[in-house]
Amino acid sequence: RDSLCFLAMAEARYPKRLAFLYLDEIGDLVLGEMVREFGNEWRDEVNSTARPFRFIHYDPLIQRKQKEFQDERQQRSKLNDDLSEIQNIMKKNITDILDRGEKLDNVQNISQDLLKQSSGFKWGARKLTFQARMQQYLPMIVIGVIVVFVIYVKFFW
Repeated sequence: RDSLCFLAMAEARYPKRLAFLYLDEIGDLVLGEMVREFGNEWRDEVNSTARPFRFIHYDPLIQRKQKEFQDERQQRSKLNDDLSEIQNIMKKNITDILDRGEKLDNVQNISQDLLKQSSGFKWGARKLTFQARMQQYLPMIVIGVIVVFVIYVKFFW
């Protein structure tokens, strides 16, 4: 609808939302017909129009749509249906967001538990490393201490 403009005149008591809904549907209808008639060249056709009523042949389509909108009760019902559908979508979005918040809280709790467990594993890993080094080097240290003791006793006592 880049270069198209749609205007509507209505009584002051006519609901503004219905008027905008009417303009929206007229815009979709006329644009669809222009695309069907001119293809992707519809913008060029609009820009090169020299006569004020060049697209008057769309008037029967507009008149049909206008008759649909003259029954105000039917349109209010349609508008209310649209509004209730939007309301349901928004409720679902809010519920989804709240569910995500709960899931994020759960993930945060799990990550805190993992952090605590990882510190326990870190301490256990250090202990195991110390024990492994003791098993590896303790016999050599004991033998070295015994050899030094024997040399000390033999030469200095």
